[in-house]
Formats: sequence, C-alpha cells, structure tokens
Amino acid sequence: MFRSLSIGLAMTASVLSTDEAVAACRKVMHLTQGYAVCSFDPAASDIRVFHRGRDGLPYGGFEALSRDLRQEGEYLEFAMNGGMYESDLTSVGLLVTEGIKRKAIDRGHSWGNFYLKPNGVFFLQGGRAGVLETEAYVDAAIKPDFATQSGPMLVIDGALHPAFLPKSDSLQVRNSVGVDQNGKVVFAISLEPVRFHDFGTLFRDELDCANALFLDGSISSLFAPEMNRYDSTHPMGPIIAVTRKIPGF
Repeated sequence: MFRSLSIGLAMTASVLSTDEAVAACRKVMHLTQGYAVCSFDPAASDIRVFHRGRDGLPYGGFEALSRDLRQEGEYLEFAMNGGMYESDLTSVGLLVTEGIKRKAIDRGHSWGNFYLKPNGVFFLQGGRAGVLETEAYVDAAIKPDFATQSGPMLVIDGALHPAFLPKSDSLQVRNSVGVDQNGKVVFAISLEPVRFHDFGTLFRDELDCANALFLDGSISSLFAPEMNRYDSTHPMGPIIAVTRKIPGF
C-alpha cells in the first residue's frame, strides 16, 4: 500500500516547503488508533474532483493524474480516492467536474455502504466547500463546480450515523472527508482497520466537523508526499486532489 509510483511523483515532494507540509498533513491519534489527516482551505488551495484524463479515460490512479497535471503546468500536492465506483471506474453516484454533471445523483436503494442511508455529497463551489446528506443537497439546489457522492455519511449535523455500532466487528482501512467549523476541508485515512463508529467520532470530536462523508474502505488510498505516501495498490474512480501551479510555467 506504500509503493512508490514513479520518480516523477516522488519529485513532487521536493516542491513542497516544510511549512506547507506541516500545515497540510499530520498524524492524529484517536481512541488508540492512528489516522493521517490533511486539511486545506478551499479559498486558498486549488481543490478539485478529477476523473478522466486528457485521453478521455478514467485516471485510475495518482500517477496518471500527476502526469496530466504536469503537462498543464501544475503539481499534484495531495490526492485521495474520492468516492465509490463501478467496475469500469465510473462513479456510482453524482459526479460533477468543471461545473459539468458527468453522472446524475443516485437517490435509490440497494445494498452496500453507498446505500446505507443517509449517504451524502462532498462539493466545491466558488472557493467554498461543503458536505451534505443527499436529500439536503438536492433540496438546496446547489450548482457546484465539483462534487462527488458517496456513503454512508459519518456525521450528520453533529450526530453520528444512526446505523453505527460502537462494538461493531467490521474493521477496514477507511477514508473520509469533512468540512470543519472554519470551512476547511479535512481529509482522513485510517492507518489501521477501524470501525465506522470510531471513524465518525474522530470527525465529530477531534476534527470539529459537523458533517463528514465516508469515501471508501479497503481500496482507500493517499498521495501525500510530506508523509511519504504514494499509494498505488488499487485502481480508483473519482479522485479528490489539491494542485499547485508550477512557477514560471
């Protein structure tokens, strides 16, 4: 899970200053379990949802995304798998990139974590970010620049998802996203298998997020050079990433 992708990706770490690295990512201990947590201000950082590359195909991983970005004069600063996907790497639910709806929101019922209602949407709009459960998102009639749907919600208006059990034996490496009380986007990935309940309390009690959305488990992946993470074990669908312009490009 910690394989290095390529020299090109590894070199990205060299363009990040120590101050930026410290500000962005850190290790957090919660209920004796470790998490990698990275926070970004959407008003100051370029946070986007990516899916298909210049060739029209799903990126499938961080290396292809980084390669495309470099051709456009940008560095990949941070990335995380950004929602559940089908076998062809298309998103299960809502996907919006560059203000264009690539797939419609899914309000249906079925099996699996995505349909453990309430599920929700992470979105970016005009330099601000939000997480809302799906029906609240629909009611708000938001027109996002970027959005991805996943599920279940971990925290809904300060309350844990009602299906979470404190003693559940369902343990997985998991990753999620929330927005804290200062409007920062907070990403977290567990460093060991955890249960939903404990992951939810991390966002509610430690990370100050009234709303947080589960992104995935088992395939959870992170690109964070300052933490020496260049995960490449699993293919992925949507990717949430933070980018930065290459000086002088």
